[in-house]
Amino acid sequence: MNIISREESYLYQLLSLIEEEGCLTVVNHQGEEFHFGKTSSSQNLRVFIRNSDTYKYIFAFASLGVGESYTEGWWDEENDNIVDLMGLFLRSSVSSNARGQIPLVLKIFAQRLLTLPLLIQNSRRNVSHHYDIGNDFYQLFLDESLTYSCGYQLDSTDSLKEMQLQKYELICQKLDLQPSDNIIDIGCGWGGMLIYAAEKYGVHGTGITLSEEQAKLAEEKIRKRGLSGRLKILLCDYRQVHGQFDKLVSIGMFEHVGKSNFSTFMEKSSDLLKPGGIGLLHTIGTIGSVRNDPWIARYIFPGGYLPKLHELAQAMLEAGLTVIHCDNLKPHYAETLKRWSVNLKNNRDEILALSKGYDNSFIRMWYYYLQACEASFRYNNMQLYQILFFKGKQWPFSKTLVFPADKIREEAQSVVNLF
Repeated sequence: MNIISREESYLYQLLSLIEEEGCLTVVNHQGEEFHFGKTSSSQNLRVFIRNSDTYKYIFAFASLGVGESYTEGWWDEENDNIVDLMGLFLRSSVSSNARGQIPLVLKIFAQRLLTLPLLIQNSRRNVSHHYDIGNDFYQLFLDESLTYSCGYQLDSTDSLKEMQLQKYELICQKLDLQPSDNIIDIGCGWGGMLIYAAEKYGVHGTGITLSEEQAKLAEEKIRKRGLSGRLKILLCDYRQVHGQFDKLVSIGMFEHVGKSNFSTFMEKSSDLLKPGGIGLLHTIGTIGSVRNDPWIARYIFPGGYLPKLHELAQAMLEAGLTVIHCDNLKPHYAETLKRWSVNLKNNRDEILALSKGYDNSFIRMWYYYLQACEASFRYNNMQLYQILFFKGKQWPFSKTLVFPADKIREEAQSVVNLF
């Protein structure tokens, strides 16, 4: 057996904590195999380390090092199963022990790490404008409605498109949309929610986005559907919007406002709603201490900050908004992410053909991001909250908050050819 480095030895010490959760085989850069967990386990994962610096990066930079080394092709799981690999670590005591061990190892190797060609100084793939990297890219892993947020799964056989239409229908029913309603969508993306609400419920609406690419395509889709008289898209910050609306919705945007703007967002939402108006906030949240993974913060969502449920409720209360109803769609987002990563993998060649900037590292970065998020929803602290709220203190209880699955499916299927 070849002599292994101290970094590699420390990694194996941590992996030895895997006991009854599964079986992991690590094939190091010299071709040697190391086995952890129970070989009788039904879950067998196999990791290939292709670059000896992988160990240094993991201990020096934790999740940032894991993500960057994967992006560079330094390691792989035999079946590209990053979700269950992360799940294995999260379910065992590896992750918690790693948080205590990594600082110690970092001290030991601090001087050596100073001489490494650090990947974290390479910002080539730090996509600061996440949504402006090309509509054509998103079209190759999202569904036809270009919905980039958690779907709503009613059956294991649901397609991605069905899940997204069911999500829109659920939100429309929660908001009790009426043809006379004027709705504002803060962070409207490519206009999917507004188009659905206008076609199905006859509402008028305004969408807000900061992405030029999203605004351009959303306006094009609205024109093609003949909805220009009822829907409009504004390219601006939500804090710049004026007017009042009957209903308000924000789907998958609040994660980006930042902790310092929690109150600002809720106060603006209150200002935009008419007295007695109803709003729905659909946002990723957390029950853990980490508000944004360092790797995701650097390469995917700079500036993101995941809220906790009590923080949302407190900010709403202070803005004069009363919480009516709250759902946690955590497992639904895991299923949504699973479908996205499958699409990304299946359309790899088409994505690479789109742009010189979409190279193999770009594909690996996005695949890792989608798989890591799925793992966090399946096995860790990420949540998905849908909070229905009312402007005022005394909600009139004019509508029962029961949303039968068969009714959601039936209504969503009635417009299955919308997009």
